[in-house]
Amino acid sequence: MRLIRARLADADRDSVVAALDELEAEYALLPDDERVDSAFLELPVADGAVDAVLAHLRDSGLDADAYTVVVDADASQTVNDHLDDQFVEGPQGNRGISHPEIRERAEDLTPGRATYLAFAALSATLATAGLLLNSAIVVVGAMVIAPFAGSSLSASVGAVIDDRGMLVRSVVSQGLGLVAAYLSAVVVTYAVRESLFVPATLAVARVQQVGFFVTPSLLALAVAVAAGAAGALALATDLPVSIAGVAVAAAIVPSVAAAAIGTVWFQPVLVLGAVVLLLMNIVFINIAAYVALVALGYRSSVVADTWRDLGPSLRTGAYALVVVAFVAVAAATAAATYTHVTFEQEVNAGVQTTLSEEEYRSLELVGVATQYDDPGLFRSPESVTVTVASDADAVHPDLAADVRERLRQRTGQAVTVEVHTLDYQRAVAESGGTESPRLVRWLSALYDRATGLVRDEVTDPPVGAVGPADIEPSGGFGAFGVAGPFGGAALGR
Repeated sequence: MRLIRARLADADRDSVVAALDELEAEYALLPDDERVDSAFLELPVADGAVDAVLAHLRDSGLDADAYTVVVDADASQTVNDHLDDQFVEGPQGNRGISHPEIRERAEDLTPGRATYLAFAALSATLATAGLLLNSAIVVVGAMVIAPFAGSSLSASVGAVIDDRGMLVRSVVSQGLGLVAAYLSAVVVTYAVRESLFVPATLAVARVQQVGFFVTPSLLALAVAVAAGAAGALALATDLPVSIAGVAVAAAIVPSVAAAAIGTVWFQPVLVLGAVVLLLMNIVFINIAAYVALVALGYRSSVVADTWRDLGPSLRTGAYALVVVAFVAVAAATAAATYTHVTFEQEVNAGVQTTLSEEEYRSLELVGVATQYDDPGLFRSPESVTVTVASDADAVHPDLAADVRERLRQRTGQAVTVEVHTLDYQRAVAESGGTESPRLVRWLSALYDRATGLVRDEVTDPPVGAVGPADIEPSGGFGAFGVAGPFGGAALGR
């Protein structure tokens, strides 16, 4: 809630008051202690209605140069809710904030251009270090400082509130940020490789953290969709966006670092997989955020308005190029993602079918890692790594060949298969012993002790009548012996 306080000259009073009365608005006119020819107008309105209401008042006679102040009025008892339908752009009710507010929040998420590029470079540097160190904690730290939440979500906000300038700025910011992050990651990777802080012979594709961010998958797609939807929901409902921003960065920054590592190590398949994953994440973050905002009630469409205003102008051409570029990237990314996801599904099914055979049923599947399925670009066989757990005494020399043949039949491609075996020894618990369980023994001893106390009270001899010869030695709970549930010496009474 906001309170508009404006100095209203006597010459403008009648027209402005008539306009407010026509709107059935609740307002107050207060005397001006400093001037006799004016009064102060106080009008409480919704947050997103300030600009529209002020424009309406100026059209109704309020001087454009009149002293005007807008302050918070959260405790106001006067609410002009009926003005929302006419003056507030955005979802009705409590589902989302108004267009001006969500525009302001989206713009506040993105810092100045120099700061934005600096944070993009620093986050990529930190992510590169985390991947090469195989440290998930360092990678998470890179996500925290990444500035991509604002630039990624602003495109969707600009699309739904019909702010084409915000949409274009978001696209440009995303592009510049990714370029800065990639170049920074390449420089850092090259420096640590050439200075031998990281061995040049390191098999980077086998580093666990690198492997997480070089292949698109259904789970990675779920991360991108959830991150975009969560970011839009937080942005539109006036909730903290910081946590959702980490999720957005999780889908962007590590992939940029992985692409840079593949570039320095001259591994084109690794670079291609990381780039496809990166583009998939960016595209689906924007789509998910747009869909979430539409679901919240933001119904404006930048595409529809651009089509309505279509004409031979430079601005229309720029919008058309942005739309065509996004559609082309989205289509290419969707095709590449579908190709690899389908290949990955066939690989998983083939491995599972092979291990279900009688001779391999004793094996436990630990994981399947699939190299990115480039569509024949580099003419190299795809690589699949299967990790199984097996008894140390079991030998399966033909497992890799059997999996390879099964995958060739299912995928129709030449596949190189590596099998990693985690050996273990197992000692099965013995059964059928005569010793009673510990709880049973403890309860039995407790029963013996209780019955012994009762017997002691009934047959207790006079004091001094008991001698050493009358003490009955006992290993359990007897009349004169005490032993714990775990055994021990008897204690005399």
